[in-house]
This record gives sequence, structure tokens and C-alpha cells, in this order.
Amino acid sequence: MLIAISILALISTLLGGLFALKFKDKLHLVLGFSAGAVVAVAFFDLIPEAIELAGSSHDISFITSMTALGFVIYMILDRSIFLHTHDDHNEGATARGKIGAGSLSIHSFLDGIAIGLAFQVSTAVGAIVAIAVLVHDFSDGINTVSMILKNGGKRKQAFQWLVLDACAPVLGIISTLFFSLKEGSLGILLALFAGFFLYIGASDLLPESHHSHPTIWTTVSTILGVVVLYTAISVAGI
Repeated sequence: MLIAISILALISTLLGGLFALKFKDKLHLVLGFSAGAVVAVAFFDLIPEAIELAGSSHDISFITSMTALGFVIYMILDRSIFLHTHDDHNEGATARGKIGAGSLSIHSFLDGIAIGLAFQVSTAVGAIVAIAVLVHDFSDGINTVSMILKNGGKRKQAFQWLVLDACAPVLGIISTLFFSLKEGSLGILLALFAGFFLYIGASDLLPESHHSHPTIWTTVSTILGVVVLYTAISVAGI
């Protein structure tokens, strides 16, 4: 079961990334969708999951504070990289893209851990978590490629990061064969990553999506990203 899920996660992520690469000329629409998808994952997946996992050991206000902390940490990191690139815009943008793609890949790795740990509880719980992960892996692939391309990265770099992101959940699942993690700790990690994703979506992808392009279609793309991810996560949670 875990092997099959690992393969499906890898394929789903790769397909999403290849979709983004194929329609590079429509990148503003892909970025708009990605912005909505990333924010939706934070609001409808990561934060609720963080509260569910860590709610028994931490107050909800503390968990949401971790989300705010994640937002601030990512903002400081993003601004620091920009300031320390000696005013080289291309270098700063490329570094920003790598950090964004890296955050998405780490999130995918944590998704794999979540699947593996859920199967340690029971097959039923594991299956539910696996479905929730698989339904947004396609979007993860799109988001990873979008982060690299929109920050001046080449197709080869985008594909390399896509492969890493696709392999991340597989490695996460495998890692759980060697350890177990308390639900509270995993919940705090998810809360921090929700903050990362909110910054990436609202402060990076969203403004760039409608830069020099008609706002109406990128707005529709962003709303579509939110709706698609909300629907997928809701269906998976049934």
C-alpha cells in the first residue's frame, strides 16, 4: 500500500510540474492559479491539520501564532536574501525561487511523513491522509515549477526542482519506517509551513501573476486555484 501511494504521489507531482513547463507562455495564469492553490493549502489543509494534531497539547492561539511566526520568518529570509545579493536582481530572484521551491519540497517531505505516521495509527487513517496528499500533489508540482520560472530560473532548473519535489513525499514515507514523531510536534511544523505558504502566495506569486497582464484573467485563475484545492481537500476529508 505504501509503495503504491509513493508511486502515485511521485507521478501526480511530476504531471503537475510538466503541465506548468508545457504552458510556460501562459505563466501569468499558472502563477495566478498557484497563488490561489498555495494560500488554499495553508488555510484549508495545513492550519486545520496543525490544530487537529497539536490541539491536544497546545492552545489554538499558540498554533496560529506559529503560523504568523512562519510568515515573519519567511519574510525576513526573503528580504535578507534580496539585500545581500549586491543589487544583482537576477541573483536575488533566483535565490528567492530556490527557497520557495525548497519550502514546497520540504512540505512535500512532511506530507510523506504524515502519510507514514498515519499508517502507523491504522490503515483507514493512513488512507484518508494519503488521499488528502495526493489530491494536491498535482498543484505542488505546478507551484514548484512556477516558483523557479517566475524568478528567472531555466527550464532545466525547474525540472530538477520538480524531480526533487516529486521524490520528497516518497522519502518522507520511507523515513517513517525508522522513527515516530509526536502529533504535537508535527502539528507545529505544519503551522510554521502554513505561514511560509501564505507569504509565498500573497506576497510573491499573487503580485507577480498580474504584473503587466490583464487582472481579470489572473484573478479568475487565482479564484480557480482556491476553489479547486478547497474542493479537493474537502472531498478527500470525507
